[in-house]
Amino acid sequence: MPFELTREFIGNLRELIEQNDEQSVADLVSSLHPADIAEIFDELNIEEARFVYLHLNGEERSDVLIEMEDDTRERYLKVLTGEEIATQFIKEMDSDDAADVIGELPEQKQEEILQHIEDVEQAGEIVDLLSYAEDTAGGLMAKELIKVNVNWNIPTCIREMRKQAANVDEVYYVYVVDNDDILQGLLSLKKLLLASPKARIKNIYTADIISVRTDTHREEVANIMEKYDLVALPVVDSINRLMGRITIDDVVDVIREEAEKDYQMASGIAEDVEPSANALLLTRARIPWLFIGLIGGVVAAIVLSRYKEDLGLYPEMAFFIPLIAAMGGNVGVQSSAIIVQGIAANTIGIESTGKKLFKELTVALINGTVLSALMLGYNLIRQESLALTATVSMSLFSVILFASLFGTFIPMILNRFRIDPALATGPFITTLNDIIGLAIYLMMGRLLYAVI
Repeated sequence: MPFELTREFIGNLRELIEQNDEQSVADLVSSLHPADIAEIFDELNIEEARFVYLHLNGEERSDVLIEMEDDTRERYLKVLTGEEIATQFIKEMDSDDAADVIGELPEQKQEEILQHIEDVEQAGEIVDLLSYAEDTAGGLMAKELIKVNVNWNIPTCIREMRKQAANVDEVYYVYVVDNDDILQGLLSLKKLLLASPKARIKNIYTADIISVRTDTHREEVANIMEKYDLVALPVVDSINRLMGRITIDDVVDVIREEAEKDYQMASGIAEDVEPSANALLLTRARIPWLFIGLIGGVVAAIVLSRYKEDLGLYPEMAFFIPLIAAMGGNVGVQSSAIIVQGIAANTIGIESTGKKLFKELTVALINGTVLSALMLGYNLIRQESLALTATVSMSLFSVILFASLFGTFIPMILNRFRIDPALATGPFITTLNDIIGLAIYLMMGRLLYAVI
């Protein structure tokens, strides 16, 4: 049964902590998953969390620390010394998790922790991982893996695999390398079990293998693992030496983080922020696009002022301004969202820009015709002015057509210039479509009222 955190549970736990009932606290949390304990820690203060921590074993402490939200983990690590972090947490972690935790700390604290890691090999692996950018395959990979030499025989292979498996939590693949650690392929466990003891690895391994370089961007890593249904992916350097592996749990985190970032960007939030961030950080993240929206509103007001005489003569036009602006914004966001999704999934390149624009034009023509016809029927029934009826319908059709093409074209342009196309799905598209849609409507009204 999944654990459900309740106020009653937190209240009971706090009461046991106040009573210094060590055994009851241990019994209460011992059966929980580290992710559940990390969720509990979000509700506790430093001293309460420290009390609970004392009743977890070393591996549990490390797992709980990894599962914590970044800001919560930072809050707890601040009150611990480098020696405590090294001996109580880092010692039990895989190299990639250890590098992630240490990498979030100030440089001085990092050095202090590394000096207190007793396992020199583990410390060296962590230092290697810290040298890679966090948004690359090198920053995601773990050093723990199982590799065998292409020239080994079966008994040697099995003996070495047993030694290496002690440091690996999950064995997904066995990698085959040569004497220079150059990645050669994969070894099937089934073939290993069925092979003759006299056989050599070079006769039973599979040379066909997908890998990424240490400088590959993490989004590309996620796309490759999703495309080929991989649970682990080897990472190599520029000369194809095996450096580490990336597992599916790391990629799930990447997908979630990228989705959160794109959602925030599409909502007009300029920085990656958490709900628990302070008011100053939240303000700084939100205000740039709000400022752009403010500028857009001012420009829209200027456009309206240029047509104030027309609105004075035909005030009924003002009733449909919100409709035109809303439809333009909605259509633009829909079109851009589909393009951004295609770019993120690497499927947009299958079609040429011309074909994509033509497809969106076709969709816009259909949508524009249907919606404009509905508005035409509505206004023929409700409005006496033929000029207003024609203006609204024709303007709506034109705005839908423009917004659809604009929403398709902009994210493709942004992507071409290496700018995150998610920018195009938020206030950027909405603000520009509001202004241009309003201008189209008012110009159309001036022309049609003069003719009809």
